[in-house]
Amino acid sequence: MNDFSAMSQQSLELLQRLVRNAAVNDGTPDSGQELTSVRTLQAFLRDALEQPGVVSEVVEPHAGRASLIARIPGRDPNARSLCLLGHIDVVPADAEHWQHDPFGGELIDDEVWGRGTIDMLTLTAAMATVFRHAADPRHRPAGDLVLAAVADEEAGGKYGAEWISEHRPDLLHADEALTEQGGVLLRPESATSGITVGVGEKGQAARRLLITGVPGHGSVPWGSRNAAGIAAEIVLELLRNPAPPVVQPHWASLVHALQLDADLTERLLDPARLDGALPALGPLAPLGHALTRVTVSPNILRAGDKHNVIPGTATIDLDIRVLPGQTPEDVDGLLERLLKPWADCVRITGDQFSPGNITPTDTPMYARILDVFRRHYPDAVPASVIGPGGSDGRFLRPTGTNVYGFGLFSKQIDVAEFRRRLHGNDERVDVESVRLTTTALAEVIFGQR
Repeated sequence: MNDFSAMSQQSLELLQRLVRNAAVNDGTPDSGQELTSVRTLQAFLRDALEQPGVVSEVVEPHAGRASLIARIPGRDPNARSLCLLGHIDVVPADAEHWQHDPFGGELIDDEVWGRGTIDMLTLTAAMATVFRHAADPRHRPAGDLVLAAVADEEAGGKYGAEWISEHRPDLLHADEALTEQGGVLLRPESATSGITVGVGEKGQAARRLLITGVPGHGSVPWGSRNAAGIAAEIVLELLRNPAPPVVQPHWASLVHALQLDADLTERLLDPARLDGALPALGPLAPLGHALTRVTVSPNILRAGDKHNVIPGTATIDLDIRVLPGQTPEDVDGLLERLLKPWADCVRITGDQFSPGNITPTDTPMYARILDVFRRHYPDAVPASVIGPGGSDGRFLRPTGTNVYGFGLFSKQIDVAEFRRRLHGNDERVDVESVRLTTTALAEVIFGQR
């Protein structure tokens, strides 16, 4: 068994242990308890962390919300450094709707079942495995190699990457970084399928709508100014009137990588015709919609506190995602236009804004990633994509780090299937994807063997 084959088996076993730790992050301060997984990683890396020059630190901003950061010094102090940025928390799972225990980490029919296998414990396990190999003085890479297994990604990073980037940025400092959401085939049935490389992500703006109606007795509803009814009208308005599409380079890259017929490609790249063409993408259409505009999702509605009282007030919490380059003014201008019919009874509140971010593709690391992908999928066409949601990469890009979404999945998990399993019921990953991800990461760091 060669080094890469042995590492793949180690990744598989570590993945199962991380799943079983059930580091479930429900957004509350005491959830997650990632310290358990930090201890698992410390035991797995024990010999590596004791090698000459290797330094590590556990960061715990809140009891139990722990991250492990370790650094291997490279052979050449002038060589570019690399951070392997993974998270160890997972979102909740309702076992009632799963075929198998979501925290059992069971290997069934060559698939590891469990919450986090797609997001993103498979890649985190591969990162730890490759880091352990690199700690051996015989295998040291040219530049420093950092392993960051962090807490709280699923709730925004307050106790993880965000906290570390604000209070201990030295721990994460690197020229390049690899994180989640890359290496997924677009059309595995095609001999020349596109394959994703993550180069950025959309930003986020949170807004709350305050709605004022007129309270009254629930026994006489007709003609009332019911705040709940106004909220319902607004929700439908927001859902039925999405923002107009915008064609940016990442979208063009994805469309070209799909290798569609010329007419459909032309329509997908024309903002005036894009929405009419999206249904032709089938299961990829919702992703295409998200990647071409500001999206506004009304996710939390509150109204009323007694069953026989017509509510006089209501609130709607909006999850708004913006493309790179879009601003808070773009967000508020869109909302003001959509809400104009209710201007006398609706107020927009909140100013939270996290911009979209993007990494250039004209770098040696990007080229190296493509070379590795093509070893495994020789005819694959690169699609430089952004994620519709956030990742911890957004905390490193502003510091000048080139951050890329990585991984390498088998033909069983194309983009549509990846999106279905992400945070979904019956999340699982096949053994071949664990092998591919571990091998590809090792090849990026050590070269081909």
